[in-house]
Amino acid sequence: MRMPSDGELMRLVRENNQEALSELYDRHARLVYSFAYRVTGDEALARETVQLVYTRLWTTKAEYDSSKGQFSSWLLTMTRNIAIDVLRRERRHRSMVPIDEMHNMTRDPDTEAPEAMLERSDRRSAIASASGLLSAAQRRVIDMLYWQGYTLQEIAELGEEPIGTVKNRLHQALKALRRHLRDLKGER
Repeated sequence: MRMPSDGELMRLVRENNQEALSELYDRHARLVYSFAYRVTGDEALARETVQLVYTRLWTTKAEYDSSKGQFSSWLLTMTRNIAIDVLRRERRHRSMVPIDEMHNMTRDPDTEAPEAMLERSDRRSAIASASGLLSAAQRRVIDMLYWQGYTLQEIAELGEEPIGTVKNRLHQALKALRRHLRDLKGER
């Protein structure tokens, strides 16, 4: 019995054939992982990249065209792009501090002016107070979007919610934060 080509398997994947996706995974997962690991330099990020590559194969309508090159080259190009996106998101995530951790931030009191310390402390307590008014779902959207680097579409998919719900939740959260911070400013 002849084995189907990668192009034939991709056509079957477009028809929602899970066995075809599984066969592509069996054929190319090691290659995708090793390439992703080379790009990211991190085992966890490489595994995440592999998962995202095969999720994209399953969910998008991207077509492989055998006249433009080998399937493995096309797959590695996709892997490279996704690995770079994962690295960028990880860098953004590491450079930001979640709202809940802002109260743990400290500066050297010997080098900071007392006025600056007081202002920073006031700002920190205002943000903590404002974030306490948000629902858990609103805090989750704010955290995932601004601190973890997810897109609204990714947040919707991860939460298995319509994107409109996520956008509305973000809008309401930002409105509440803005209103609360404005009210606090007016009280001073």
